[in-house]
Amino acid sequence: IVANELGVKIFDSSSGKIKDLFPGMRNVEFVGRVTQVFDVRSFSRADGSQGKVASFNVGDDTGFMRVVCWGSQTDIISQLSEGVPVKVVGGFVRENQRGFKEVHLNDSSRVVVNPDDSVPEVKKNVRKSLKDLNENDVNVEILGTIVQVFDPYFFEVCPDCNARLNKSGDKFSCPAHGEVVPSYSYVLNVYVDDGSDTMRVVLFRNQVEKLLNKSKEEILKFRDAPEAFDPLKTDLLGEQFRFIGRVKKNTFFDRLEFTANQVFPVDESQLK
Repeated sequence: IVANELGVKIFDSSSGKIKDLFPGMRNVEFVGRVTQVFDVRSFSRADGSQGKVASFNVGDDTGFMRVVCWGSQTDIISQLSEGVPVKVVGGFVRENQRGFKEVHLNDSSRVVVNPDDSVPEVKKNVRKSLKDLNENDVNVEILGTIVQVFDPYFFEVCPDCNARLNKSGDKFSCPAHGEVVPSYSYVLNVYVDDGSDTMRVVLFRNQVEKLLNKSKEEILKFRDAPEAFDPLKTDLLGEQFRFIGRVKKNTFFDRLEFTANQVFPVDESQLK
């Protein structure tokens, strides 16, 4: 209230570094380099109309951010690849359900490829052993071997915004879009061992697809045929992966867990 009276727009930002972007900020502008690109997805709304959504990850010298594109903004995805400099203009910052910040683009937002601005190199992630991880570590990298794989868990989400849905009887509703026909997302838990300790790693939709090397359509088939997932569980055991994400404490079990926002297979050059 005091800020409004003084004319200070604490939730608007015309430019800044990724580390200075916070949920609630509007019209943000920043530059960075693409670190990961995800496919365009189509979905059906409750009124029968079609929509599109896609996303890509961007990094600068202070951190990383997921950028979510809706509708016609998804056209930019075809121009992006790892390492490409971009400038994001007019985005809105929100926190997703996993606690990560992300920038959403609307019809008035822009993504400029190869901008004239000076674009910093991407900050290198700090790699830690599992035993050295601390609660609330962010943008940290771990490398380990998968030693246990759980079945994927499927849950209802809004087809328009991917928010978790509320169920009442046999109907589902979204806080933002009202009653909808649900789409489904998924989460997968694995245990990773790096020789110093073991830890549960939690992966959501895009990262599940990367880990399994499967499409959304292929993964959704396991919802109706969970036994078909068993061969994949066996194939993953003993495989090494590199995960980037954050550490949170599971207060129910009183243990640290790692939530991944990026996952990569490991090659020999990274086993150092």
